This record gives sequence, C-alpha cells and structure tokens, in this order.
Amino acid sequence: MNWQEPALLDLQNISVMRGEKIVLEDFSLVIRGDEHVAILGPNGCGKSTLIKTITRECYPVAREGSSMTILGQDRWDIFELRSLLGIVSNDLLSKSSGEASGRDVVLSGFFSSARIFPHHVVDPQHRELADAALAQLQISHLAQRPVCEMSSGEARRVLIARALVHKPRALLFDEPSNSLDVFARHSLRQSMSSLAKAGIGIILVTHDLSDLIPEIERVLLMSNGHIIADGPKEQMLQPDRLEGLFKTRVEMDQRNGYYHMW
Repeated sequence: MNWQEPALLDLQNISVMRGEKIVLEDFSLVIRGDEHVAILGPNGCGKSTLIKTITRECYPVAREGSSMTILGQDRWDIFELRSLLGIVSNDLLSKSSGEASGRDVVLSGFFSSARIFPHHVVDPQHRELADAALAQLQISHLAQRPVCEMSSGEARRVLIARALVHKPRALLFDEPSNSLDVFARHSLRQSMSSLAKAGIGIILVTHDLSDLIPEIERVLLMSNGHIIADGPKEQMLQPDRLEGLFKTRVEMDQRNGYYHMW
C-alpha cells in the first residue's frame, strides 16, 4: 500500500459568505505541501476571503458534498495551525505597536498575537528561535530596532521572520509587495526565492504579476470567486489569458524568470 502525504490544502466545492454575499461559490483547490504556487487575480475577486478561509477566520457553509482539509485534518486548533502554515500579511504589521522591536514582532508569532503583551511568558528558547529566524533572513540588525523606525521593506522582512519562527511547512504571502519601493521589492523577492529553494512551500496570493518569483511553478487565475484556470506558469502567464482576467489590454515581458505586465 502506497502512503501519500495529505495535501497542504484540499478544498472541495466550498462556499463562503461575507455578510449576505456569497464570495466563494463551489470553490475547489488542492495544493501540496511542497509546491510553490501563485494565485493571481484582480482586486475584489475573492482572494482575501480565500486567505481568511485558509487561516480559519472565515468558514465554509456546511452542506453536503463540501469539504475542507488542511494537512489532512478538517478540524484544527487555530494556534497549532498557525505553527504549521506561516502567514505574511500586511494586516499583521498594522496591528503591531510601532514601539515594538523587530525581535518582539518575531516573538509575537509564538503567541499568535500582533505584539508581546504583559501576560506572555517569553522563555530563552523562544528568544533563540526568534534570533535564528532573524539571522536566516540576514536582518539580525533589526532585532532591537522599533518598527516605527524601520522602512516598509525592513518591516516586511521582519514579518517573514515572524512567520518562520515555528519552522512551518509552508508560507502564505498576501500581496507581499504592497507599498514597497523598488529596492525593498527586490530584497523581498530574494528572501522568497531563498525560502523556496530551502524547501519551504510557498503560496503567493497577489494581483501583481511582478511578485512572482522564478521558483513559482504553478499559477492559478482567480476571478469572481472562482479559479478560472490552473496550470504551469508558462501556460497561464499569456497576454490573452491575463487580458481576460484583468479586463484590460495587456503587454508582457519576461526576464531572468521574472514577469512584468503593463
């Protein structure tokens, strides 16, 4: 009997509502733990709801023929899940105290919080792992710097360290390059590539084609709460497909494994 590791994500015919509106309808998606995948779509297509469903902030409507598992389980202790699937989201940064240091932001990952609160007990092993995550991203110099004194790019890399502190199976990036300048975008992509090469699964959710690192192998195109195309990157990133997705004329260029669209 062949044993096969369960998929990182296995969503079958789920529907998710936000208020009175169905945002994801009969939505199916399977992603393995070792994959490097991008979910590409315009603003308003349901990407945020998909992320909140994966992180268990939103739940599918209970109905026959619908199922959702993460690493083979349909029920999770949310804190345990966050140690296996690291999240890099701009929302986390907005909730962090500007006076918190880089190390404190990384340590907050152990408590699934936005910062360290007085009731949290930080032990020496926590600090050791936090410093190791900062070192992995070559940002040990940010350990004691307050977030309010960091550039957007530095703060984004601290968030990646926060997501790495548990040594997760995969990382979920939510629109990672928003508000970053050219240099910070370049640094971010280098960090993402290094993590992908190290064997960490990458799920990138974005509307920006230039976020895709060369290590992304599979691209899913998302529109109006549905996956409308799914396949190898080279097949999905074609002007005619992207024009249909973004409802506008598209020109593309590809250089050194990176794609650009205008």
